[in-house]
Amino acid sequence: MIRPVLRLLAYIALAMAIIAAVLDAARSVGASHLVTTSLQESWQSLSASSLSLVEAYFKAHFYPVLWDPMMLWVLEAPTFVIFAILAFLLYALGYRRESRVGRFAAR
Repeated sequence: MIRPVLRLLAYIALAMAIIAAVLDAARSVGASHLVTTSLQESWQSLSASSLSLVEAYFKAHFYPVLWDPMMLWVLEAPTFVIFAILAFLLYALGYRRESRVGRFAAR
Protein backbone atom coordinates (compact mmCIF):
# COMPACT_ATOMS: atom_id res chain seq x y z
CA MET A 1 0.00 0.00 0.00
CA ILE A 2 2.84 2.41 0.74
CA ARG A 3 4.81 1.71 -2.44
CA PRO A 4 2.23 3.18 -4.83
CA VAL A 5 2.04 6.30 -2.66
CA LEU A 6 5.82 6.67 -2.72
CA ARG A 7 5.87 6.25 -6.50
CA LEU A 8 3.09 8.82 -6.90
CA LEU A 9 5.06 11.28 -4.76
CA ALA A 10 8.13 10.51 -6.86
CA TYR A 11 6.24 11.33 -10.07
CA ILE A 12 4.98 14.58 -8.55
CA ALA A 13 8.52 15.52 -7.47
CA LEU A 14 9.80 14.67 -10.95
CA ALA A 15 7.12 16.88 -12.51
CA MET A 16 8.15 19.71 -10.19
CA ALA A 17 11.80 19.20 -11.18
CA ILE A 18 10.91 19.36 -14.87
CA ILE A 19 8.82 22.50 -14.39
CA ALA A 20 11.64 24.19 -12.47
CA ALA A 21 14.19 23.16 -15.11
CA VAL A 22 12.03 24.53 -17.93
CA LEU A 23 11.55 27.82 -16.09
CA ASP A 24 15.30 28.11 -15.49
CA ALA A 25 15.99 27.26 -19.13
CA ALA A 26 13.56 29.93 -20.33
CA ARG A 27 15.15 32.50 -18.02
CA SER A 28 18.61 31.45 -19.20
CA VAL A 29 17.66 31.92 -22.84
CA GLY A 30 16.21 35.34 -22.08
CA ALA A 31 19.27 36.43 -20.11
CA SER A 32 21.81 34.87 -22.54
CA HIS A 33 23.61 33.21 -19.63
CA LEU A 34 22.91 30.39 -17.20
CA VAL A 35 20.26 31.32 -14.63
CA THR A 36 19.27 28.93 -11.86
CA THR A 37 16.70 29.59 -9.19
CA SER A 38 17.59 28.43 -5.70
CA LEU A 39 15.08 26.52 -3.61
CA GLN A 40 15.00 29.42 -1.17
CA GLU A 41 14.02 31.89 -3.90
CA SER A 42 11.33 29.55 -5.20
CA TRP A 43 9.96 28.92 -1.72
CA GLN A 44 9.95 32.62 -0.83
CA SER A 45 8.08 33.50 -4.00
CA LEU A 46 5.39 30.92 -3.18
CA SER A 47 5.08 31.36 0.60
CA ALA A 48 7.62 33.35 2.57
CA SER A 49 5.80 32.82 5.87
CA SER A 50 6.01 29.02 5.62
CA LEU A 51 9.76 29.23 5.06
CA SER A 52 10.19 31.18 8.28
CA LEU A 53 7.90 28.72 10.09
CA VAL A 54 9.99 25.77 8.92
CA GLU A 55 13.17 27.54 10.02
CA ALA A 56 11.72 28.23 13.47
CA TYR A 57 10.45 24.65 13.81
CA PHE A 58 13.79 23.20 12.70
CA LYS A 59 15.74 25.35 15.13
CA ALA A 60 13.37 24.55 18.02
CA HIS A 61 13.05 20.78 17.58
CA PHE A 62 16.38 19.78 16.05
CA TYR A 63 19.94 20.78 16.73
CA PRO A 64 19.92 24.51 15.83
CA VAL A 65 23.53 24.62 14.68
CA LEU A 66 22.67 22.26 11.82
CA TRP A 67 20.41 24.86 10.23
CA ASP A 68 23.28 27.05 9.04
CA PRO A 69 25.58 24.54 7.35
CA MET A 70 23.09 21.89 6.22
CA MET A 71 19.75 23.51 5.50
CA LEU A 72 21.18 26.68 4.05
CA TRP A 73 23.26 24.55 1.68
CA VAL A 74 20.10 22.71 0.59
CA LEU A 75 18.17 25.96 0.21
CA GLU A 76 20.90 27.48 -1.97
CA ALA A 77 20.89 24.51 -4.38
CA PRO A 78 18.93 24.83 -7.63
CA THR A 79 15.28 23.91 -7.27
CA PHE A 80 15.28 21.36 -10.08
CA VAL A 81 18.23 19.49 -8.54
CA ILE A 82 16.55 19.17 -5.14
CA PHE A 83 13.28 17.93 -6.65
CA ALA A 84 15.13 15.51 -8.96
CA ILE A 85 17.03 14.01 -6.02
CA LEU A 86 13.80 13.81 -4.01
CA ALA A 87 12.08 12.05 -6.93
CA PHE A 88 14.91 9.55 -7.22
CA LEU A 89 14.88 8.78 -3.49
CA LEU A 90 11.10 8.38 -3.34
CA TYR A 91 11.07 6.15 -6.41
CA ALA A 92 13.91 4.04 -5.01
CA LEU A 93 11.97 3.58 -1.78
CA GLY A 94 8.81 2.62 -3.66
CA TYR A 95 10.49 0.36 -6.21
CA ARG A 96 9.51 -3.30 -6.19
CA ARG A 97 12.15 -5.65 -7.51
CA GLU A 98 11.20 -8.52 -9.73
CA SER A 99 11.70 -11.96 -8.30
CA ARG A 100 15.06 -13.59 -8.95
CA VAL A 101 13.42 -16.76 -10.24
CA GLY A 102 13.14 -15.49 -13.79
CA ARG A 103 10.30 -15.04 -16.21
CA PHE A 104 10.22 -18.56 -17.64
CA ALA A 105 10.88 -20.59 -14.50
CA ALA A 106 8.09 -22.45 -12.77
CA ARG A 107 6.91 -20.80 -9.60
